[in-house]
Amino acid sequence: MARYSKRLHLVAAVFTLTVITFSYLQIRNTSPVPTSVVHLCSGTPASGTITPLKSNRAFIVAAYFDNRRNYRNATRLIGIAHHKDVQQLYCRFCCTPDGKVQVTKAEIDIHDDRFGFPYGATDLYCQEPKNCQPRYVSILGSAVDKVDQLPLFEIKNREATDSPVQFTVCVSPMYGEYNNILQFIQSMEMYKILGVDKVVIYKNSCSQLMEKVLDFYVTEGTVEIIPWPIDSYLSVSSYWHHSMDAKDIGYYGQITALNDCVYRNMYKSRYVLLNDIDEIILPVKHWNWQTMMRELQKQNPRSGIFVFENHIFPKTIFTPISLVNISSWSSVPGINILEHVIREPDRKHIMNPSKMIVDPRKVSQTSIHSVLKTYGWHQVHVKKDVALVYHCRIPLQATLPRESLIEDPTIWRYNVSLIENVNHVLQQTVL
Repeated sequence: MARYSKRLHLVAAVFTLTVITFSYLQIRNTSPVPTSVVHLCSGTPASGTITPLKSNRAFIVAAYFDNRRNYRNATRLIGIAHHKDVQQLYCRFCCTPDGKVQVTKAEIDIHDDRFGFPYGATDLYCQEPKNCQPRYVSILGSAVDKVDQLPLFEIKNREATDSPVQFTVCVSPMYGEYNNILQFIQSMEMYKILGVDKVVIYKNSCSQLMEKVLDFYVTEGTVEIIPWPIDSYLSVSSYWHHSMDAKDIGYYGQITALNDCVYRNMYKSRYVLLNDIDEIILPVKHWNWQTMMRELQKQNPRSGIFVFENHIFPKTIFTPISLVNISSWSSVPGINILEHVIREPDRKHIMNPSKMIVDPRKVSQTSIHSVLKTYGWHQVHVKKDVALVYHCRIPLQATLPRESLIEDPTIWRYNVSLIENVNHVLQQTVL
């Protein structure tokens, strides 16, 4: 009996070694054809927003099913990678309903807009095996990765549903112990007046007071917070170009965050706005975003990307206002945008930067000021007499005399509602 038991153990050991060897050979194979590897799904679901890959210079944020033209039945993983040093990667799919695991080669697509930084926003594309319908995917960096230790990424957007909301604002990463409380609340309340349903904030760091304000908006249901600890993995710059600050990645990984936000809301929101928290896409011809977009979409039925010019309203130029019920605002940290209704003129031979309202289902890759890849849809540049980006910040043309600037009090149209709403939030949070 003992001899028979030893023989069984020997057979089991040989079988295990065969499976491991077979797995190694298949992963080493660069063929894109899916290959059966093992029969058990293993691993632990990724717990953080940014997951580093072992033995590689790449990071994964999230996985999304992409069944649009060009990528039928593909999984797209949004991430960050070094433009030179990233090595070949493989998608390990956990198939349903049989629980088999299959591996396919990943196509690595680093976005063009890196602005000189070595790390950039990256898409990984993996064709899903036939008859698989995976719920999870993990990423293999080499054949020696221990599969039971690989993080599993849930493949989102598997079910394409009708958009339950109209407008979602995706805000660039909040960092540097952000404490511009008054302007943040004013922007949030302006978004709500204009028609926002949800604001997604990729939060790296902010002040304790700002945390209190964020908690208010989260409880209210307006804000969704995505933790964004990118500086735990890379040296990050608060500048847009590598020549200005030689770090690993620019603007705290802004482009990756915006792309993730587009895919995160692909089937949750009719439109997604991509901007910073000190920017407001401000209608001039219409009262709110809904009436504006209805008209723009009617005029441009083949477009899903609408581009709005950014105009600087210098925070150093004040316009006296005699408004009631704002005396308490002086004790709140931050800028009062109602005091800044003077904008800089266009610069000769320089195009104004822009921000966008997009139909997320029409976007493949986005940058900060333009969409890099679409599914054949046109980009419409909206004239500033229809709408513009109100951007209250430090001036770009600081030496211009005041008479060369342009008075533009469009935002004052919303004074009554804005003041009332801001006071309500301040009473609940700061005052």
